[in-house]
Amino acid sequence: MRLYFYRKIPALSTGQAGFAGMTRETNNIFNYKFMLRTHTCGQLSKDNIGEKVTLTGWVHRRRDHGGVIFVDLRDKYGLTQIKFDPEHSKEVHKIADTVRSEWVLQAEGKVVARPGDMINEKLDTGEVEIVVTKLNILNKSKTPPFEIGKEKTTEAGEHIRLKYRYLDLRRKKIQKLLQDKDKFIRDMRTFFHKKDFQEVQTPILANSSPEGARDWLIPSRLYPGKFYALPQAPQQFKQLLMVGGVDKYFQIAPCFRDEDPRMDRHFGEFYQLDMEMSFVEQEDIFEILEELWISLTKKHSNKEVVNENFPKIPWREAMNKYGSDKPDLRFDLEIKDVSDIVKDSEFGVFAGAIADGGVVHALKVDGGAKFSRKNIDDLTELAKTKGAKGLAYIVVKEDGSLQSPIVKFLGDEVSTQIVSAVDAREGDIIFFGADVWRTVCESLGVVRDRCGSMLNLKDDTKAAWAWIVDFPMYDYSEIEEGKIDFSHNPFSMPQGGMEALENEDPLDIVAYQFDLVLNGFEISSGAIRNHSPELMYKAFEIAGYSKEDVDREFGHMIEAFKYGAPPHGGSAPGIDRAFMVLKDCNSIRDIYAFPKDGQGRDVMLDSPSSVSQKQLDELSLRIID
Repeated sequence: MRLYFYRKIPALSTGQAGFAGMTRETNNIFNYKFMLRTHTCGQLSKDNIGEKVTLTGWVHRRRDHGGVIFVDLRDKYGLTQIKFDPEHSKEVHKIADTVRSEWVLQAEGKVVARPGDMINEKLDTGEVEIVVTKLNILNKSKTPPFEIGKEKTTEAGEHIRLKYRYLDLRRKKIQKLLQDKDKFIRDMRTFFHKKDFQEVQTPILANSSPEGARDWLIPSRLYPGKFYALPQAPQQFKQLLMVGGVDKYFQIAPCFRDEDPRMDRHFGEFYQLDMEMSFVEQEDIFEILEELWISLTKKHSNKEVVNENFPKIPWREAMNKYGSDKPDLRFDLEIKDVSDIVKDSEFGVFAGAIADGGVVHALKVDGGAKFSRKNIDDLTELAKTKGAKGLAYIVVKEDGSLQSPIVKFLGDEVSTQIVSAVDAREGDIIFFGADVWRTVCESLGVVRDRCGSMLNLKDDTKAAWAWIVDFPMYDYSEIEEGKIDFSHNPFSMPQGGMEALENEDPLDIVAYQFDLVLNGFEISSGAIRNHSPELMYKAFEIAGYSKEDVDREFGHMIEAFKYGAPPHGGSAPGIDRAFMVLKDCNSIRDIYAFPKDGQGRDVMLDSPSSVSQKQLDELSLRIID
């Protein structure tokens, strides 16, 4: 396929010849002429030999071979070798002798075959080169702070690459990621349009809402002392669209949260595939999203979908078996509850934890007996980051004997029962957690995940999708001790409805709330929504909110639901995170055109930055030292 670039020229007169094969009517529509370049740098092949062409691009590499100068000219589409031979044009050769890396050139010449020993099979254009007869320097370049041709990120530190991001964008790897991400999002749109979803853009200037993360606040100039907020998600708007009868909505939605950055969370802003449907149950949402993600995985990654009927794992089961509500299911390593086996043992740590209402769980790691003392110490420190006081272990040696400081306290009989219960074999290691249930689950969960990495169990050719379902509606507040609060989305429908809210222990109530996970990452949260005003008031009452509190924070939602809200539900997969996992990127920052750094700064624009006193005065703001 040829890519042409045109400029307007005067209309052709009647009977005047146009482009080859075009009618006069066609010329009236496409009344243009080639300009700047006839082909791209990734387009030419031996089929073009003998043609006169014009290329434009950047100097990727320059070589001087005994008077003949070779330049690899680069654009978005690829590389083409152009040659400057003084025997063809001394004037052009003289100009070429001045060019340097990243200069922008326009080169006109003839396509010729490369000599057989100079064919580059790694390039699409490797069989040909251009003998240049005319050269224009379109722009010069300073010496770049790093080599554009170096694809390894270690060749230049992230700070310098982000400071000069416009140069970093020229690298083939970044260009490919941006192109692939464009196709990724395009396929999402196509999928939902084929399913009769309607794309709707929701407001960017919204209200502050307690949705779990810090808001980005925007002071109002017209209403001093009042603020807009950038939406953490279009959650309330998309539910109101359902009340409005839109029925099936989606959006490639920008979201804004003032959260600390991490490997899978970009600072401040991200995009999600927001979707919502009316008159649906949970399974309807699962069916749509499973079809979407199976298609995207196959088309946009080298991964095989492990199970095309995504497993549905209740939240409590996931925590018990994997120590995580976003488990990596590319490998087994299941955690087992051994509380009943050890509750009467003489090992005080285990018996005491159970007596205090806690649990003892065991994680058997196949082949883990080879871990060094330092490995075990590192895993112990990792468990402590989740609140564990330590990490007991038993090694099953090659001769079947058990090696551990705790065996003498447990006794041979109890130790043997544990080994049998977790199906440990020679060469395995068993790690233990003993504490309150949540601490044990989470501490062994991070140990399990780290062991998966240490033993190379995380197969990058696999995509292990799964649903985590039946999230608890409530949990104890992380801020106020003893207070019940929402554990997830406050707009989720409680399973059992009003009867559950009125009669069950709040900590036992589960919601129609779910997450979609992939290879140890949360890709999406979703829920069947609470669309009943009475249920919403009661759900918030249990979490300590009065009717006045709810009306003040969500009065517009309550009022809307009083006008006949349909049952509805939806989800919001994180586009950037999903793309990062499918493409095996080291950081989510890799797939943004202009990312913030690990400290939330834009080092290219030097933001955040100070503003003038005049701007502060307009917004009725004052900086307090």
